Formats: sequence, structure tokens, C-alpha cells
Amino acid sequence: MSLPYAILTALLEKPSSGLELTRRFDRSIGYFWPSTHQQIYRELGKLERAGHIRVLPTAQPARGQRKEYEVLPAGREELSAWVSLAEDPRPVRDPLLLRMRAAAVVGAPGLAGELRRHLVLHREQLAEYLEIERRDFPPERTADEDRLRHLVLRGGIDLETFWTGWLTRAIDDLTGSGPGPGTGSRASDDS
Repeated sequence: MSLPYAILTALLEKPSSGLELTRRFDRSIGYFWPSTHQQIYRELGKLERAGHIRVLPTAQPARGQRKEYEVLPAGREELSAWVSLAEDPRPVRDPLLLRMRAAAVVGAPGLAGELRRHLVLHREQLAEYLEIERRDFPPERTADEDRLRHLVLRGGIDLETFWTGWLTRAIDDLTGSGPGPGTGSRASDDS
């Protein structure tokens, strides 16, 4: 439901072709609102039919030429109305947490290895976010839009920091290598 608003946001930041938009999603918005290229192209068509965006006119129309889109006033109004809505936080729906709960019932062979794999992935994502912060948000950037973009990135950094800390503690507890309450070895552990 939020994908059209993510697209409107990206197009207001910079009019783009569908291909450019998908590449920008891969480098920014996609970190917190991932979408496939097909979903983005499908949504572009819907937004155009709704009168929220239009294809920019070109000097020489040619077959196969890429279309560049811009947001129309109706699209800006739609995005502004959406930004103003109140929305409750959504509950966490993470399959790893559900699998851990199930493992408490049926056993946990291989669980420590899966937690280690997740830890590596979260550490890599955290490192990527920190590099983006270093590169794109030097202390001298203070414009309001920069502050808001930086806050979104900080949210990602804080989430990855949480996951790396939590996974480290979970692995230590599960394997009995840490000072946590589960310091005994479990028969189903793969350590």
C-alpha cells in the first residue's frame, strides 16, 4: 500500500525513468521499503492513470525511448495527505523469531548456525549503512531535508545495531558460551 507513496517521494526528489527509479530504489528507499522492478513499473502505470504522474515530453519521440516521469500537483497533494495521516506502529513479523519459538517446541538442530548467518548479514548491513552515513551526511549538512533523510538512515543503523547485539546474545545463550541464563549445553545445539 505504501509503494505508490515511495515512488511519488522518489520522483519529487528527482524526475526519473522507470529504470533510474528502480536503481535509486536499490540504493536508498529499497533499504526500508524493498520492491521488485516489476512492482515499480506496475505502480508507475497506476499512478499515471490516476493522474498523479506524467511522462515528461521529449524533443524527439522515438520508439523504445525511455520514459521519464514527473509528479503532477494531484500526486503531490496525495503524498502530502498521506504524510499527514496518523498510523499505529506495526507489530514485528520476523520469520526467524517465529522459527525460534517453534524450535522451543520441536528442537533446534542447526539454529545456532542460522543465527550466526543472520548475524553476519546484519553486520554487513550495518557496515553499509555506516558507510552511507559517512559518505552522504557529513556534519556540515544541516538542511531540513538532509536531517530527515539522515534520521531515516539512523533508524536503519539503530535497527541493525539492535539485531547484531541481540543475535550475539542469543548465540551466546544458545551455545552456552556467554554469561546468559542458558549457560548449559543443549543437545540440539550445532556448536
